[in-house]
Amino acid sequence: MASSTATASQPERPARPNLAFRQLRGRRSPAEFAALVRRAAREIGERVSCDARYVGRVEAGEIRCPNYAYERVFLHMFPGRTLADLGFAPRSSVRGRAARPAGEAPRPGTAGAAPGESPGAGEPYDSYDTQDGHGPQEPHHRYEPHEPFAEDPLNHEESDVLRRAFMTGGGATVAAATLAPLGLATGAAAAGRTPRRAGTPEAVALEEAVRRIRLLDDRHGADGLYRRAAAPLRAAYALLDAGATRQTTADRLHAGAGELAISVGWLAHDSGRFDDARSHYAEALATARMTGDPALEAHAFCNTAFLARDAGRPREAVRAAQAAQRAARPLGCDRLMSLLALREAGGWAGLADRTGCARALARAHALFERGRSDADPEWMSFYGEAELEGLEAQCWSTLGDWGRASRHARRAAHLQDPHFTRNIALYTAELADDLARAGRPDEAAEAGLRVLSLLDQVQSSRIQTMLAGTARVLLPHRRASGVSEFLDRHASLPRRG
Repeated sequence: MASSTATASQPERPARPNLAFRQLRGRRSPAEFAALVRRAAREIGERVSCDARYVGRVEAGEIRCPNYAYERVFLHMFPGRTLADLGFAPRSSVRGRAARPAGEAPRPGTAGAAPGESPGAGEPYDSYDTQDGHGPQEPHHRYEPHEPFAEDPLNHEESDVLRRAFMTGGGATVAAATLAPLGLATGAAAAGRTPRRAGTPEAVALEEAVRRIRLLDDRHGADGLYRRAAAPLRAAYALLDAGATRQTTADRLHAGAGELAISVGWLAHDSGRFDDARSHYAEALATARMTGDPALEAHAFCNTAFLARDAGRPREAVRAAQAAQRAARPLGCDRLMSLLALREAGGWAGLADRTGCARALARAHALFERGRSDADPEWMSFYGEAELEGLEAQCWSTLGDWGRASRHARRAAHLQDPHFTRNIALYTAELADDLARAGRPDEAAEAGLRVLSLLDQVQSSRIQTMLAGTARVLLPHRRASGVSEFLDRHASLPRRG
């Protein structure tokens, strides 16, 4: 492992935009192009979790050379072209990597590591069974974090830790590894030492940690991540206290710390720790107000509105959603304004104001139809048509219109990208509950069984609470088709501590 001195001495190189790759995207949005990448991966048996953030990082030049999985997908998408034609640097020119000789397959257990690389450094995406060590699992067990920043000095140490964690551990293990460099700041503070002033590498590591935590939540839900994500948040604020080398870096650190506070707050929210979530969202809001960051302020108010709705404070949900809209209006982001209108609609539904809810929903749909833009914040990659349908389903469910709620929930589950495993489980749980309350127990049980089959991948107290409610509604219908099986399987779930 390189020493801190060696790391600090490495010069920072500005990223050079990848104009060739941007040209290949054409008029498609980054999210649309990412969907094409995932589809191409499935055609050749690869599993990549490409999204708009990854496409943006490639086009910005932050990813100078893709990992081998992405390389195979890109060359499949654009036959006859080389990586150089796609605007990437030669693999041999990127530090910590070496080109794989033509026709050479990765050796089991090394995943294609070149001399001088840690095992798995070159090809980090083949999962291995840690129980028996007998080689790769089936492809659907692969998990693909985004390629680390190639030129970031921190990542030569961090990436090896992350790769091993992704190959051998579950969500909580990865969360622990995600912010190892920032964890050093916490250790320094605990030992009474003054942390060194933060620079670009720390800002980059913080931003990447936020991305990775969001990706893990998309896949696995919040329950296994929350406690481990709190320590990196403390480390982030320790970096702020230590100061930064430049004002631009300080701004990035404040924005990153605020976004991390919201991410940790969401993990608390989704795992039923409402008081903790409220505290984290308030911390993010204070950071936004202190630095004059309207985008962060809108995000903090957005999540506060969602929390207030779930905590049974609908009037606060309406006020927070309206405050978020005021903060977001100058940003010129229609999709963000659409999501905030949905947050307001949820509050009106909680107040049993059907008219106010319907008006906010209509506004949300109109804004959504205006499409994506370059102003869309990075954290909104989850917000597509499926989320729109899912949140509308929740509004009609709150208003007691079970038939309409179930139609929207069904569409949400059908439209959701397979990458968002947690959301598929959430929408399907919503569907099961709405069907049960609409007097369709057999269909409700079928949907509930689909959710139960996902709980080995997803840990979310919200989803388990919804299933418990569905089970109570279905108890009098045990003789209906599938209901007995659902109730028995639900009763066998391990109890949450």
